[in-house]
Amino acid sequence: MHDVDTHVITIDSPVGPLALAARDGHITSISFGARPARGVVDDVLERAATQLEEYFAGQRTEFDLPLELPTEGLLGRVLAQLGEIPFGRAVSYKELTLALGLDVSRVREVGAALGRNPIAIVVPCHRVIGSDGSLTGFGGGLERKRRLLDLESPQLQLA
Repeated sequence: MHDVDTHVITIDSPVGPLALAARDGHITSISFGARPARGVVDDVLERAATQLEEYFAGQRTEFDLPLELPTEGLLGRVLAQLGEIPFGRAVSYKELTLALGLDVSRVREVGAALGRNPIAIVVPCHRVIGSDGSLTGFGGGLERKRRLLDLESPQLQLA
């Protein structure tokens, strides 16, 4: 549920409808399987919709949007680290855990934090895969994860 100061729109995409939410000029969430919503389309929502359209058309590899993300605790650290995974690359949950300077025993904690990513696609949690290259643990469903990785696959390399 969004507060009254949050604007929400739904856009169509190759991975199904996406709900985009913004507040005070910042994207606060992008989520899968959204119910149709027509809200006030402000500048940041329009920019996000355009950039997502360009991404799905293969014309954009990076997003340039103001985001409102948690910055505290493990979730904040995980989300910041996701921003370091470039288009066309994938890392394992183990590699992500180690990049955070954490013991590998905390890999499930890191995976749980990934599951709380509020801004799908733009904050690329779909680029985190199993150590054996398998697709696991994606809130939008594994078929969506596969489609997002396939979109990036001409350049996809396992780190």
